[in-house]
Amino acid sequence: MKSATIQELKNELLHKNQKQLVDICLRLSKFKKENKELLTYVLFESDNEQAYINKVKEYIDAEFTYVDGRTNFYVLKKNIRKILRLTKMQIKYSNSKIVEIELLLHFCESLKKWEIPFAKNLVLQNIYDNQLKKVEKTLATLHEDLQYDYSRKLAAIM
Repeated sequence: MKSATIQELKNELLHKNQKQLVDICLRLSKFKKENKELLTYVLFESDNEQAYINKVKEYIDAEFTYVDGRTNFYVLKKNIRKILRLTKMQIKYSNSKIVEIELLLHFCESLKKWEIPFAKNLVLQNIYDNQLKKVEKTLATLHEDLQYDYSRKLAAIM
C-alpha cells in the first residue's frame, strides 16, 4: 500500500473539523512512542525553547551518571550511543538550529566532564569529533552574532 504525499495529507486535513483532528492526533499518539513525544513537544514545550533545552540537558546529565568510564569500551560505547541517539531525537522534535547546537555542545561537554576516556578508543573519538563537526556545520548557517557566541563555546570545548 502506497502512503499519501505530504501535500495530499495537508489538503485532506484542511477539510476536517476540530473534533476529527483531535481524534486523528490521539490515534497517532497511540501507535508510536515518537509520535506521542512529538505531540508532547508541540503542545507543551515548543512555546519556551530555553526551558526545553534545559530539560533535555538535565536528562543528558542524568543519563551520563549511569555511565562508568572504568567499564569496558563495548559497554561504554553502547551507553554513549544511546545518549546520543536520544539527544538527536530531541533535536529532531524541535527542528531548530539553536537547539541542535546547544544540545550537541552539551553532549560534548558532558563527555569531557564525566572524564570518559574517549581519546583512548577510536570509535568514541569519532563520535565526539563528528558531533563537533555537526556543530561547526550548523553554526555556519546562523546569524553572525549567534555564530560568535557559539563559536566561543565551541572553542572552549575543543
